[in-house]
Amino acid sequence: MAKRKNQKRIDFDEVISDSISDGELNIRETPLTSNVSSAVFLVAVVVGVIFVGRIVFLTGVEGSSYRERAESNTNQDIPLIAPRGIILDRNGEALVENQVIFTVFLQLDEMIRSGEREIVLRAAEEVLGLERDEVAKHLEDTNLESVTDVILKRDVTREQVIAIETLNTKSLIVEEDFKRKYDDPAFSHIVGYVGLVTSEDLVRDENLALNDFIGQAGLEAFYDDVLRGENGSVTIFRNAKGDLESVKRTREPIAGHELQTTIDAEFQKYFYNRMLQELTSLGRTSGAGLAINPENGEVLALMSFPSFDANNVSEYLDNANQPLFNRVVSGLYSPGSAIKPIHAVAALAEGVVDPSTQIFSAGYIEIPNPYFPDSPSRFVDWKAHGWVDLHSAIAVSSNVYFYVIGGGFENMRGVGIEKLREYWQEFGLGNSTGIDLPGEAVGFLPSPDEKEERTGSIWRVGDTYNVAIGQGDLKISLLELLNGVIAIAEGKAVRPHLVESGEAQEIVNLSDLSAFLGDVREGMEDVVDKDYGSAHLLGDLPIKVAAKTGTPQIAGNTKTNALIVGYTPTENPKIAVLILVEDAKEGSLNVIPIARDVFGWYYENRLK
Repeated sequence: MAKRKNQKRIDFDEVISDSISDGELNIRETPLTSNVSSAVFLVAVVVGVIFVGRIVFLTGVEGSSYRERAESNTNQDIPLIAPRGIILDRNGEALVENQVIFTVFLQLDEMIRSGEREIVLRAAEEVLGLERDEVAKHLEDTNLESVTDVILKRDVTREQVIAIETLNTKSLIVEEDFKRKYDDPAFSHIVGYVGLVTSEDLVRDENLALNDFIGQAGLEAFYDDVLRGENGSVTIFRNAKGDLESVKRTREPIAGHELQTTIDAEFQKYFYNRMLQELTSLGRTSGAGLAINPENGEVLALMSFPSFDANNVSEYLDNANQPLFNRVVSGLYSPGSAIKPIHAVAALAEGVVDPSTQIFSAGYIEIPNPYFPDSPSRFVDWKAHGWVDLHSAIAVSSNVYFYVIGGGFENMRGVGIEKLREYWQEFGLGNSTGIDLPGEAVGFLPSPDEKEERTGSIWRVGDTYNVAIGQGDLKISLLELLNGVIAIAEGKAVRPHLVESGEAQEIVNLSDLSAFLGDVREGMEDVVDKDYGSAHLLGDLPIKVAAKTGTPQIAGNTKTNALIVGYTPTENPKIAVLILVEDAKEGSLNVIPIARDVFGWYYENRLK
């Protein structure tokens, strides 16, 4: 029998496989639906877009940031602090200078990377003279994420520089630096001082560096943005493995601007030393001196005692005499009789008296005491002056005269507290003068409402008597007081300043009171010219001076300050002076000799 052609061969394995595939185990391949394909395609597109977008974001938008981070892992910048601008007097004499020094920096990350911790601690102790344990603790407490370079010591000697460099470490770096050098304590309260920035400073000003210096007081603080320059940088270059390759200056620091002041350095030194001599002879430590050109508000001299060495400020922080406190700018004082010329102007302007009106001083006046009718309140003069008019009352500083014109007595009315407040304000009292030094205090002008709210007691005529002679609750700054006297001399006062800033800014204008100023000026001249004047010892000067003394009582009337204010020449004033001695022994007699010598020096050396 013949075989069939093209007969398909049946493989046993296939038969078994097909039979097993029947039923529940039977699996058939079917094509994907269009929905599934679209979903897969969409997912692929989304993933691709995200991937490409992330690449663009990282290389483009955030590229510079990551590039900087990458470079910072290999290259690191250390700020080079810019030298501060020099502060000069009116004639170009330097009041402070920059001294070149060397500073030792520690690269913390390099110390860790190179395993140099022990070498660094040993060098800190043996070469730099630092306490090993304190340095170790400081390094442990330093946050490496925010700080990588630390100043180990500033102002090191050349021998220490050589010793550090011979160690040939990777983490210790010596760089040329500078420090402020303050030569004369006569200028300390003018110039001020600098200090290392704080964390708050760094947040406030992004231009500051970690090891930067910032003005803390005086002109250094007020004009810090002018004096501070632009910092440079030293870059530490590393390879991809982090190994140190080189250290180079990549940006030179730019020094700050010079600051020329109105201060007369030679005069300042004389004034300061003369006052210091008198304080020493009196056994006193505290006081103040101020000299201003009345024409334009230029501050010629300014000093506060005790002074301090601005190179070592930390030594004075706990001093009971507060040498860091600027008494001229930040102090508030009872002006005492030095304010009487202002009250004389008020009395003339209000028609309370005319220049010839006479008031009798028996050495006191008495007014009924509402609490104790049998014991009237007595307000004393410093002596019985008899009959006095405006000129002689200013010259002898009669308290009774100013009690009466201030608060009234018997049938004579006074200016009154409300009007006195208005005149205080017209003379600039209770307002900032705007001087370009930090920390200016503003005077306190009492009022009936304020007193009643503060104490629960009403304002009485005795309160007016007290403020009429510059006592009681009245407190003003020395700047305000001298500005008020300048306003009498000039008919106006301009903003006192130590650095020129364009046209003079008028802060007091007494044009509406000009008719009353002449008589008050005459009274201030009589203070010096008349043999009964309280500053008659100035009468032998070769130039005519107008002045007013004051002896305000302080500390519950247990102590007396001594004050004098004055100006010269009387016809065309070129200088106005204020001198204060705290806790004086003999009242105003303790300041008159200083004033005599200061006016005399200025005449001989500047006006003659």
